[in-house]
Amino acid sequence: MAPSRRSLLPRLRPGIKPTMIDLKTNTHSLIENFELMKGLLATYGPESLHMLRERGFRSYSEFGIPTTKDEEFKYLSLRALEEGEFKPAYGATLDRYQLEKTVIGHIDAITVAFVNGEHAPELSTDHILPEGCFVGSIKDGLVLHEEIIVKHIGQIATLRNKLGSSNDERFVHLNTAFLGEGAFVYLPKGVSLSRPIHLLFLSNADHGALASHPRSLIVLEENSDTKILETYLGLEGMCFTNAVTEVHVGPNAILEHTKVQLEQADTIHIANTSVNQAEHSIYTSNNISLGAKIARNDVNVYLDGERTETWLNGASVGLGEQVIDNHTRIDHAKPNCNSFEVYKAILGGNSTGVFNGKIFVYEDAQKTDAKQTNQALLLSRTASINTKPQLEIFADDVKCTHGATVGQLREEAVFYLQSRGIPKREAEALLVFAFAAEVLQKVTIPGVRETLEKLLFERLAENQDLPELIED
Repeated sequence: MAPSRRSLLPRLRPGIKPTMIDLKTNTHSLIENFELMKGLLATYGPESLHMLRERGFRSYSEFGIPTTKDEEFKYLSLRALEEGEFKPAYGATLDRYQLEKTVIGHIDAITVAFVNGEHAPELSTDHILPEGCFVGSIKDGLVLHEEIIVKHIGQIATLRNKLGSSNDERFVHLNTAFLGEGAFVYLPKGVSLSRPIHLLFLSNADHGALASHPRSLIVLEENSDTKILETYLGLEGMCFTNAVTEVHVGPNAILEHTKVQLEQADTIHIANTSVNQAEHSIYTSNNISLGAKIARNDVNVYLDGERTETWLNGASVGLGEQVIDNHTRIDHAKPNCNSFEVYKAILGGNSTGVFNGKIFVYEDAQKTDAKQTNQALLLSRTASINTKPQLEIFADDVKCTHGATVGQLREEAVFYLQSRGIPKREAEALLVFAFAAEVLQKVTIPGVRETLEKLLFERLAENQDLPELIED
């Protein structure tokens, strides 16, 4: 007998709960922050959002901070988060001149800026949008589109729990507990924006460690089309950034979504991007991680209509003691859908990379075409990667492949470039750059790919294992 829909996805065994830091006996600053902030948070939005926050807080409090005994965090120690004292994020004053001096200050886009989680209109851009469109804060969006926001927010990021998934979503619950202003993008039916949208989240902790919980909701209705850049940039100090982005891509809609993480070297960055795709839609994710001490990215895509197309591209650079952990999940729930995934990591020093890519093909998802590739380039003997590509297929008429490769620069390739007159160190630099550039080329937002290529060279120049590898 064919398995029921609920039985298609793995569950935690009955009676077994995820391991946790006991928050009843070890009260953590994140819990204390909610008690301080819940009165202010209750002033944002309708009663339904207040109830959503309370449920999120209860869910997070039940399980607390994950440990390496939790399967989904097996290779990621969050002791720095457990031991840290993080204060609630507060607004900080920045001007356009300071923003323009940053690496992303000159990107031509419809910009919505946030500083320490608070909407910063002074850093945002004025823009004229087609009728019915909205690009701004969730708080302002509730005035015009309350029904749309309430319909989607808090629903997409927890969809897989309803299907019996074992996804660990406690940081989604924590983010929901602190749901405040956030970013909201809405494109009604048939609207195409030629100018990209930039959701910019700036962190500036110049008065002690801060915790912020950026929330974004992106809704594209039928036949709409846009490109969105989501940037996390650290300016000063230690932060815990806990970001959640929910995306609904309607029928025949097209979205290119690029997330760039450029936070400070002592920051903990945990992010969840959850996507729901309707029939005939196309969603492209470009996930670039270049900063933070600990960076965890979860990308979950649920294909909820026939003939959808999904592209997941990822590139990360880890140096020193960095840990970069990428978890992806694609649920093929309907037939005749295609997904293509390429994640690459460059690791030097004592850095650690993690990749866990899951593809689930449901029993009704016949004619699925799914391809997954993970590649890691190790620049030192002490860098490491833990990779686990994963397929679970319950249909019989599919084409699915997955694979992982780990290696170093090929001597033959270096020799080939040297034979063409290129010095050895420059040849090595070109090969390392080309390894990641394959992913960066998927970014088509004007000016962004060139900025990312420049940042990649700068990050590689910091690598102590290949001194003088990059020259100006």
